[in-house]
Amino acid sequence: MANKAAGNASFWFIILAIFFGNFMSMLSSTTINVAFPIFMKDFHAELGMVQWMITGFLLATGVVAPVVGYFGDRWSYKRLYIFALSGFTLFSGLCTIAWNIESLVLFRILQGVFSGLIIPTTMTMIYQFIEKDRQAFAMSLWSLSSMLAPAFGPTLGGWLTEYFGWRSLFLLNLPIGLIAITVAFKCLPFQRASKSNTFDLPGFITVLISSSFIILAFSEGNGWGWTSWKTCSFLIVGATTLVYFIRRELSLKEPLLNLRVFHTNRFTYSLIINCIITASLYSGTFLIPVFLQDIQQSTALNTALVLLPGSMVMAFFSPIVGKLYTKIGPFWLILSGIVLLIVSTWELSHITLQATHMYVATWMTIRYVGIALAFMPVMNAGMSAIPKENSGHASSVTNWVRQATGALSIGVFSSLLAARSLTHQKELSTGTSAGAQLVREQGMTLGVQDVFMTATIICIVAIPLTFLLKERRKKAHSLTE
Repeated sequence: MANKAAGNASFWFIILAIFFGNFMSMLSSTTINVAFPIFMKDFHAELGMVQWMITGFLLATGVVAPVVGYFGDRWSYKRLYIFALSGFTLFSGLCTIAWNIESLVLFRILQGVFSGLIIPTTMTMIYQFIEKDRQAFAMSLWSLSSMLAPAFGPTLGGWLTEYFGWRSLFLLNLPIGLIAITVAFKCLPFQRASKSNTFDLPGFITVLISSSFIILAFSEGNGWGWTSWKTCSFLIVGATTLVYFIRRELSLKEPLLNLRVFHTNRFTYSLIINCIITASLYSGTFLIPVFLQDIQQSTALNTALVLLPGSMVMAFFSPIVGKLYTKIGPFWLILSGIVLLIVSTWELSHITLQATHMYVATWMTIRYVGIALAFMPVMNAGMSAIPKENSGHASSVTNWVRQATGALSIGVFSSLLAARSLTHQKELSTGTSAGAQLVREQGMTLGVQDVFMTATIICIVAIPLTFLLKERRKKAHSLTE
């Protein structure tokens, strides 16, 4: 009985340490979106430049993710986690003293580097420090820390921006960061670092180049022109170095990033579904603030309040999903979540200029319920299929691909929105006496519809992959019987 109580105490201490850091990292991502118009106004910057506060952040988190497995094994995940928390807190402070948009974007990208260490490290520690029978519940609490940030981040960000200015968004991280460092230092168990080979510098350089060039091409393709020499050059260089990186890592006995985790089909299918959910998530978080603020002229605070109900419901469902997972497995949770995503995203593809805040909030809430049902089960379904000793590399791969997907999604969706809005505006301005402002608003609304329809089609692709997960699960059970 005493051992069980000690185990429970240890479990909750580990979760507490993980929760703080993951929450802070995710909070910093979600408070920024609603403040875009403020950054544009205060720094006299274009949307494309301000957008790099998210795209650059996501790019940095994706690029650094491959090194987590290596440094976690070499330093121990506890030391790596504390190092990441310290760097994140430091650059949060530097963001508050930014003197122009370029310096703010730079500090924000460097903040993303440490955020890219935090997220996969916290996930890995669940599979390193917690018993297998409690990992699904632990992952639901990990997801809760990720969901609480979107729940309160936009509202908190809107309120802070409106009453205290944009610097308060970064000052908020300082006390949270210091608490997270203290809790991690005291609560995480000691872990002996393992010996590893020398750092694979060529591998790291090639993954840095490939990720950066591919995401830059997708982010700036609309401005450069999708068939321009610049876009094509970036895509060719990015794809070539990515192929080299993959071949190199597969040929090494102890690679920087162990890509052999893809040999586990269950992990691969789960990761693809994870990327689809990520793309769907970013389509909403990117498009709805643009629609409400740029088209309907709502304030940052009102935009945050529209997003609040859905985010809170998503946070509420996370621990419930963790309990359901142990009873019914991942298949029905993932399938029901994907179906809700498809229905709600399709409905938002019919949004009109006269759409009420209640309409937007209702369908965004249904989308977030779908994400809550699918996110943790698909993550755990993949990670639980990987042996414990490779969990750090599997976590690195997951977050590398997922963060790159997020950055690519924003780049593609923003480019698609700009292109489709311009096309619709040209069509509407022909043979109409409507004012230029109304034509612009109607054109952008139609562009938002087109992007949501694209996101709907992407979600549909996840349905057959979900059934493949079910087939693999049945085979796994038959092998153990």
